[in-house]
This record gives sequence, C-alpha cells and structure tokens, in this order.
Amino acid sequence: MRTIRIGNTGIETPQNAFGALPIQRDDTDTAVKLLRKAYEGGMTYFDTARAYSDSEEKMGLALSDIRGSITIATKTMGKTPDEVKRDLDTSLSKLRTDHIDIYQFHCASKCYRPDDGTGMYETVEELKAQGVIKHIGITAHRIDVAEEIASSGLYETLQYPFSYLSSDREIALVNKCREKNVGFIAMKALSGGLITDYRAAYAFISQFENVVPIWGIQRENELDEWLSLMNDDIVMNDEIHSLIEKDKKELDGDFCRGCGYCMPCPMGIEINNCARISLLLRRAPSSNWLSAEWQEKMKTVENCVNCGMCKSRCPYGLNTPALLQKNLKDYKNVLAGKVKV
Repeated sequence: MRTIRIGNTGIETPQNAFGALPIQRDDTDTAVKLLRKAYEGGMTYFDTARAYSDSEEKMGLALSDIRGSITIATKTMGKTPDEVKRDLDTSLSKLRTDHIDIYQFHCASKCYRPDDGTGMYETVEELKAQGVIKHIGITAHRIDVAEEIASSGLYETLQYPFSYLSSDREIALVNKCREKNVGFIAMKALSGGLITDYRAAYAFISQFENVVPIWGIQRENELDEWLSLMNDDIVMNDEIHSLIEKDKKELDGDFCRGCGYCMPCPMGIEINNCARISLLLRRAPSSNWLSAEWQEKMKTVENCVNCGMCKSRCPYGLNTPALLQKNLKDYKNVLAGKVKV
C-alpha cells in the first residue's frame, strides 16, 4: 500500500485511515478493541471530532499509550474564538494528549481568513504557536468553499467528500490541492454507504497520490476489509472500472449522501436515511430496510410540514423535503409489491 505524505505537514501515513465517527455507536470495549486492532494492523491516521459524542474519549482510552506512533486529527464546530479554545481543551482531555496533530474547523461554511473580523484564524494560529496544535486544517461540504480553501494558502489540510461518484469539478479540487501542496483528506469515500464494494472504492482512491481516505468503521468485519488491503495492492482494472461506471449511472444526479447535517428534524424524521431509502433498498440487503422498525421510521415522513429547515442546512443544496416524499412513495410501492428490489 502507498504511503501518503500529507501536503506540507510532513506527516506520512498509509493510504488507509480510520474514521471514528461510527464508534460513538459502539460500547466502549468494542470501540477500544477496534481502534487498537486498527493500529496493530498498520493504520496510523485516526480522525475524530468534538461533535462525535464520546468518540474522542474512546480513542484516548485505546491509543494514548502509543501516542507518538499515530496521527490524531480532530475538529471543532466552535463559531467563536472562545468556543474553539474550549473545544480544544475538552478534546485534549478526552484524547489524553498534550497536542492535536491536525486541528480542523468542522463543516466550515466559509474560508476563515486573517483579519476577516471573526478572529477564528488568528485563534488557531495562536494555538499552533503554543504547540497544542501542530497543523491547521478545515473540513467543508460545499464545493465553492472548498475551492476557496484550496487556493487560499492558509490551510495545511482540506477534508472533503470524495469517492468514485465524485464529479469532474471535485476531481479538479483534488488536483488543485496537490498543486498547492494542501493535504487532501477524503471523507465519505463510500458515499454514506451507497458504495458497497470496498475494493472498488479503494482502487479509485489509490489513483490519487495525495489523497488519504478515512473509512468510517463501526464493526470488526468492516475493519478487517480495510486491513486486508494493507499488504494487497489493489489497482484499477477493467472489472473494477466497469463496476464503477455502472454505479455512476445508477447514482447519477441529486441524491442524499447521508451526512446528517440536516438533522435534527423538528418532526422526528431520520432524514439522512429516509431521504435515500430507495437507494439503500437496492444497494444493501432489502430486509434490513423493510423491517417493522424501518416501516415506522418511514411513516414519520408523513409528518413533514415542509418547514424547509433541512433544505436550508443541506451542504449539497438538495431539495430535501421533495426527496423525502419521493422516497416515501417508492418505499410504499416496494412494501405493496408494486416494485421489486
């Protein structure tokens, strides 16, 4: 497996990293076991966030004794300098460390700059000068914001959704980061679970020498798939290319990536799955999504009052209420046997 040098940070890591958002759904013993197994299997880059409930705490329990052998990236959703500093203090405590290797503004809606009046960039510069953070990063979901970040020369890393379903414009963003020597961290390399062939997902990513994918891992069998690639050189071939082209045709257009930034819904709708249930039905074992539990969850879509909150929050600009209604109609047709999956 290729070793990636992350932009101009000097950090090197296998092109295979651990995304720790899903371990917040694991009990502590399971999460610690997964994190430790990942490290022992060769993973050295671990990504978490203050917003991921107890993910940081679990990572601290699992990895603090080998801190010098790993890279830890975490994030703040703070909107003021004081909030950023408080988040960092909490992260340092939970992670049981005295520094963060890459500290990132989380889901940024703008490219923070010096003298922009917010004080946000000056704050992370100050924290870097103190040594409590080593490198300044940022995550984004909007392509225009990401492009500005890549061109700004201010950030050492950019984290952005990237998979074989990405557009030419997004591929151009990756190439711009390479040209600008900005480390590119790929989130959602499985497109929120819509990509189901891990070898194809990795083969696509491996074509880019500057990209580090962080795979969201919750279960041991998922981790085992990624660890199996550590010593297995997966490259693009005709079979994988054909599979990717088929998926791109099926998933072309506007679809929910399941990021969850539209949540919470005031009517209790689990938007990040209900708005893409049609795709999930066809790309995962349908019985999982046709259970009594999921039938009840889909019924909540009928409670939608079209308030527009989810639409305003969507980083991809989707008409989320319309997607919910479209997916509900399809779901009912599947339940009624009018449509086969």
